[in-house]
Amino acid sequence: MKSKIKLRALEIDDLEWIIKIENDQQNWKYSNTISPLSKEKILDYINNYKIDFFETKEIKFVISSIQNLPLGIVDLYDFKPVHRRACVGIIVDKKFQNNGIAKEALSLLEEWAINRLGIYQFYANVAEENLISIRLFEGLNYKKICLKKDWNFYNGKFNNEFTFQKIFKK
Repeated sequence: MKSKIKLRALEIDDLEWIIKIENDQQNWKYSNTISPLSKEKILDYINNYKIDFFETKEIKFVISSIQNLPLGIVDLYDFKPVHRRACVGIIVDKKFQNNGIAKEALSLLEEWAINRLGIYQFYANVAEENLISIRLFEGLNYKKICLKKDWNFYNGKFNNEFTFQKIFKK
């Protein structure tokens, strides 16, 4: 089946869209963000982005349509080269959710990371209340390996977080 999306680098043309996504306060509780990012800060990030994953220990891709319309962001961070693992995060623009985009993007990211980086495993931290993300990771055969009680504070209370893990077979 031909892919309807692609993963690509962040571009200057994405600036306004990235600001909208990154500064949506509804997403902050899931990304440990506590204040908005300025246009200058995001522009600086795009302009000075280093593609060397082994140096930065993180990489961010825009999930886009084949026609280059930005649909979401997927990133790897907390990369541990010796252990060949990284944490994965994903957000899809609200306008494009529930269309299989996140599942396809994670599948593309997994393929890229296995083939290009020799990644052995991904893990993801997911709020217990985030049922959409739980279904996403379970649907891609990630295993729920732990519950972190009262892990994050938002909405005036402490909230639990799951860790999901996927080990890639050789």
